[in-house]
Amino acid sequence: MICFIEVNALDHVHGEPKVPCYFIFGDSLVDSGNNNNLETIAKVNYPPYGIDFPGGPTGRFTNGRTIADIMGELLGFDDFIPSFLTVNSSEILRGVNYASGSAGIRQETGKQLGVNLELSKQLENHQTIVSRIVDMLGSKSAANHLNKCFYWSVIGSNDYLNNYFMPQYYNTSSQYTPDKYAEALIKQYSQQIMTLYNSGARKVALNGIGPIGCAPHSTANYDTKGSLCVDYMNDAVNYFNSRLISLVNQLNNDLADARFIYLNAIGFGSEYTASPGFSFELNGCCKVNEHGQCVPNETPCSFRTFNLFWDLFHPTEISNKLSATSSYLTLNNIL
Repeated sequence: MICFIEVNALDHVHGEPKVPCYFIFGDSLVDSGNNNNLETIAKVNYPPYGIDFPGGPTGRFTNGRTIADIMGELLGFDDFIPSFLTVNSSEILRGVNYASGSAGIRQETGKQLGVNLELSKQLENHQTIVSRIVDMLGSKSAANHLNKCFYWSVIGSNDYLNNYFMPQYYNTSSQYTPDKYAEALIKQYSQQIMTLYNSGARKVALNGIGPIGCAPHSTANYDTKGSLCVDYMNDAVNYFNSRLISLVNQLNNDLADARFIYLNAIGFGSEYTASPGFSFELNGCCKVNEHGQCVPNETPCSFRTFNLFWDLFHPTEISNKLSATSSYLTLNNIL
């Protein structure tokens, strides 16, 4: 169980934060409540979500903290970065979380569930915040401040789970082979990342997509062909991850004044369950509805530290802790 000791040893970073500000873009893996007032099924501001979070349910898609919350703690922030929905002017210099459950790189992704804030909309919201920071500090000081911030983007899994692998709602799988779809996604993502760069981002981490074929929803609803996971789903996102690694290398070559890093999404598959000292459950921890989210007010499993998944899609806090710690340890290259 050495891994747990290492994780806990990093739990509290004292002193000034490693960066003055931290901006988060993405989907339900890092959403902290931006969907709460939207017309969508993809919102979770009800129990048992937040059962292990201070103050209870907030709209986070897990039992406790998200990977973005834990990363913020590791970076040395005393408080969680506020959501765009709730942030006030006194907080914006410290950062904002723009993430939105069910959102993707593509505008249409996840919309079968209702409204979400796709990445381009999140970047528009960021531009609103940047303008407010310029008003507060003046152009030069604002640019200097924004250049020092850490920017993290955790997005892309819905472009598969809530788009490519949902042919009943979307035609992308008939338009594109998996490789060509990844190419189209990365082309659009690269333009969105340049928008972020042009608004002052100089320390940027881009997350790969995790093995979505190992999520309980995937193994329950798609043919595993005798494998532990739905391999063709994982193969599809591997095309995306390979291209994202290449994009990060290209950005670092082309933009000498910025630093980009690719962060590996930790797998929730056989590598954990087969590891000595780990006895993790791969099924969800709560009773779920037809959308794979927890049924409101139902009592979840008691031993949540032994479950990798909270509902049929989202990791538990312990999984997020492992992921965030692993990511944090590789961030020194850009901070």
